[in-house]
Amino acid sequence: MLIGSSLKMYFGRERTREWTAAVAQVCATHPAVRSGLVEPFVIPSFPSIPEVVAIAGPAGMRVGAQDVHWEDAGAYTGEVSAAELVEHGVSLVEIGHAERRTLFGETDETVAKKVAATLQHGMTPLLCIGESERSGHRAAAAACIAQLEASLARATRDGTTGELVVAYEPVWAIGAPEPAEDHHIRAVASALQEQLADGPFRARVIYGGSAGPGLLARIADVVDGMFLGRFAHNPAAFGRILDEAFEIEETR
Repeated sequence: MLIGSSLKMYFGRERTREWTAAVAQVCATHPAVRSGLVEPFVIPSFPSIPEVVAIAGPAGMRVGAQDVHWEDAGAYTGEVSAAELVEHGVSLVEIGHAERRTLFGETDETVAKKVAATLQHGMTPLLCIGESERSGHRAAAAACIAQLEASLARATRDGTTGELVVAYEPVWAIGAPEPAEDHHIRAVASALQEQLADGPFRARVIYGGSAGPGLLARIADVVDGMFLGRFAHNPAAFGRILDEAFEIEETR
């Protein structure tokens, strides 16, 4: 099971270091992590990656990046390549988040190129998928599958494979007081799992979008983890989700 959080641009360097140290301490001693039942991860801002790797790595936490460019080198001011991320110890890359699409013009084409580049360098894309408007679960599933296929098109065409994490995040649920309804999450996550089942990727589906305590137990049979938001800004809250994950895995 995969449990983690993107810190977005909420924390500065010192707060990131403090948060990571506190969560790493929880992970280092938590039975869910020590037993291998849960893989915890954190996705800090670019400047904090080296410090976070040094703190989180020994505690069994994976470290990700919040974006990547699809070229290995060149005149791309302000961008960071997959090749450089690997050098810094990054093992997964968040790609296609709704905020990147809405605020910075991310498209299915650029997402597909970033997914392919990430896989080519042996990292795991954490591909964010989600319908924009609230709708019934059948329409949501269809929209998400179309988005998924478009996002994987280049890697599939090139024969590039590897580990893939799909984060199902209904755009309308991001930052909302409550996550999507259980039946909605279950239906869409199941559709994504089915779509990925016979594909070339070692794929897992996790849920994000106002994810909080109690939710995992209700959807654990159709998801492979949780992508936590601001709820996890409290390190103790991160630990609570690890507790839930451990209880679930122990009873399976």
